Amino acid sequence: MQTFEYKVVPAPNRGEKAPGLKTPGDRFAHALAQLMNDLARDGWEYVRADTLPSEERAGITRRTTVYHSVLVFRRPRGEKQAEEAPRRLLAVDAPTGRAPRLRHEGEARVPGSDANRD
Repeated sequence: MQTFEYKVVPAPNRGEKAPGLKTPGDRFAHALAQLMNDLARDGWEYVRADTLPSEERAGITRRTTVYHSVLVFRRPRGEKQAEEAPRRLLAVDAPTGRAPRLRHEGEARVPGSDANRD
C-alpha cells in the first residue's frame, strides 16, 4: 500500500511584482504559482487549499479566533522511509496454564476421561 507524507504551508498573503503583471490578482497568482513550483521541484504534489480556524492570544488575557489559509501538499514515502517507521501492532500476552479442551457439538462426554475436564 502506498503511503504519503504531507506538508502544510501558509498560502501567500499578497502578490509579488513581476514584469508584465499589472493587477493584484495576476500578482497573487504569480506568487502562488512560484510557491507551488518550488515545492513541486522537491517532489511535493499539490492536494488542496483550506482556511482553518486558530485560537490565538489577543492581549494579556483575551483569546480570539483567526482564520489562516494553508496549502496542503503530499509526496510518496520511499521504501526506505517506510521501513524506518515500523507499524505498531497490538499484542496480547499469551495466557498461562492449561486451556480447557474445546468440544464440538454432538461430541459425547466420556466419563473419567481427560478429554472431558473443563
